[in-house]
Amino acid sequence: MLGSTLMNTDLDSSLDLADQLLQLLREAPDGASEYQLIQQLKSRHSTHIPNLPLIDKLVLFRTHFLVFNALYRLRDRLCEEASEFLQIGPLQIRLLPWQAGAPGLVEADPLRAYYLDESNLRDTTERDVEKLLESFWTRMQGDGEKAAALALFELEDGPVDYALIKLRYRQLVSQHHPDRGGSTARLQSINKAMEILQRYYSRP
Repeated sequence: MLGSTLMNTDLDSSLDLADQLLQLLREAPDGASEYQLIQQLKSRHSTHIPNLPLIDKLVLFRTHFLVFNALYRLRDRLCEEASEFLQIGPLQIRLLPWQAGAPGLVEADPLRAYYLDESNLRDTTERDVEKLLESFWTRMQGDGEKAAALALFELEDGPVDYALIKLRYRQLVSQHHPDRGGSTARLQSINKAMEILQRYYSRP
């Protein structure tokens, strides 16, 4: 687990997000998931991502975009230096030894142009975010989706059982229900997370 591998010390606030991610990845030789990197950035008080719960769809999108923008910038820089190759996958991100063919891999990545165009962060609408979140949950299938759902419930630290999940679900529904001033989109995210967690924690 990344959390047990990395020391919980503050990141150098003078470093940009790409350098902070490089620091984290160098301390995790087996790699890390996007979720783990985000949690480490938050726990180390990075000022480059929103310090807000990921339960809000716009916060989730902004955090995800900023992290992937920094990862692609970092990968380009490492390739230019011919020092290391950064493997960016949906469930694992890790540093690999430099290989001569690495630049071709960067050019072939269809996501690179999207994340390096910061207008996509500025111009993406709420409807666009909803579509992207559907893709996010698809990419997070398996342990990734469980971790992401627990993060939405703010239950990623410590032991979790189904009774605690149900309690947290009721609290979040009460807090974010549209009848109480919440948003329908946020309630849908809560319901989706509950649907996922039921598969892992409820008993037949």
